[in-house]
Amino acid sequence: MNNEISNLEPKALWENFYALTQIPRPSHYEEKVQEFVFNFGVNLGLETLKDDSGNIIIRKPATAGFEDRKGVILQAHLDMVPQKNSDKKHDFATDPIETYVDEDWVKANGTTLGADNGIGAAAAMAVLAAKNLEHGPIEALFTATEETGMDGAEGLKAGIMQGEIMLNTDSEDEGELYVGCAGGEDLTVEFQYKKKEMPKNLIGGRLSVTGLKGGHSGMDIILQRANANKVFFRLLNIAHEKCGVRLISIDGGSLRNAIPREAFGLVAVKKKKWEKLVRLVKKEAKIICKEFELTEPDMKILLEPEDAIAKLIDKRTQIHLTKSILACPNGVIRMSDGMPGLVETSTNLAVVKSDAKHKTIRLQFLMRSSVDSVKADLGNRMKALFSLAGGKVKFSGAYPGWNPNMESPILKTMLATYEKKYGKVPEIKAIHAGLECGILGGTYPNWDMISFGPTIRFPHSPDEKVNIPSVAKFWDFLVETLKNIPVKDVEIATKEDSEEDEDSEV
Repeated sequence: MNNEISNLEPKALWENFYALTQIPRPSHYEEKVQEFVFNFGVNLGLETLKDDSGNIIIRKPATAGFEDRKGVILQAHLDMVPQKNSDKKHDFATDPIETYVDEDWVKANGTTLGADNGIGAAAAMAVLAAKNLEHGPIEALFTATEETGMDGAEGLKAGIMQGEIMLNTDSEDEGELYVGCAGGEDLTVEFQYKKKEMPKNLIGGRLSVTGLKGGHSGMDIILQRANANKVFFRLLNIAHEKCGVRLISIDGGSLRNAIPREAFGLVAVKKKKWEKLVRLVKKEAKIICKEFELTEPDMKILLEPEDAIAKLIDKRTQIHLTKSILACPNGVIRMSDGMPGLVETSTNLAVVKSDAKHKTIRLQFLMRSSVDSVKADLGNRMKALFSLAGGKVKFSGAYPGWNPNMESPILKTMLATYEKKYGKVPEIKAIHAGLECGILGGTYPNWDMISFGPTIRFPHSPDEKVNIPSVAKFWDFLVETLKNIPVKDVEIATKEDSEEDEDSEV
């Protein structure tokens, strides 16, 4: 792996992105990247500040002749999702991302790439540093901790930002302009269990579900990929019914906003039933892999012997946990009536982890919907199900959606600019994911907002990649858009206003 991406065009953008890949920046480990971007602004001689939430704001004056244009906020988040393949040795808190070029794509070696939203941040940095662009007043807003709760957007205070137009760079399909997004809410379920001694006539095994594609729990939920946690408990349910299998521990998924790619569990079964269990798992694995042969061609389900000198999760909790996970909604719940092809509501069973020390099993979901009442109804259904099973349910981290404004002036400007430059009209879309636009628009309701970006595939997974030609097109479109930003609204004084002014002077 090397810095070959630094030589791609547009060079300034790719150099910035490469620099970002060399700075560890998973959510909650963002001090170094915040310092880097802060110093970037200071070294350019631009007004630079950092707020209490870790957001970095850099201001660049208008170029000559563009002082009368509306102020533009270029917005991107600095953190990235830390996901890696199980056989990859990588510490996201200390190690740089290993990037490489594969034909028209930039990829990472066994980890997430961080193009989400590193490309957008790199583009904003390139605009700040450029000396040959034409634009009005620019503010670059680099937000903190977007991936695990949108903390930076939540913490941005009113009155700090000066612009009127916000260009969010966190979308993932070039040629599309996004005008709305889903809201979301976290759901955590906790089961308390009792430890039971493992009888001597039981032997241990390790049941694993690996090789799944995972992906973004909003963008990729429509792809109908397998959920490793759901697959694991489907197997555990039949293994318990047919062979009396007991659960010792479970470790499935890692991030609330990623479709889980892997799940691992220690189980125990009577020695005389081991061979029967092996045959059963092979049979069920074949069935499940057949069901997902198109979406999950690399799925692997294995049962391997493993020394398990540990205590069991009590049978009552195991059954309640298993049955409730089997029954819980997961994936696409409802499609949008107003925008064909758009997911309206979904939920993702992202994490299932047991904690032997505290004798708990924790489940984490991220529910998404563009309709608040439907999201609330889904939450009530989930609460009813897991409460009946004996789980303790908690909601947190709710954030609003972003309602489309089809009369948006910046939308009209960007539509016309794109058509003039490329000879076709870009698609107008809403996204089934949580963009910061919803939260920021609540604090700055006067903002006119659009989200756009280059083509990124499989974000939030080690398969993440960004299309090189689309980055060049995204940059050219951004530059042309900045050149065509409308002038500021001018208030026209009325005759009555003039008469009032004369009276006041008297």
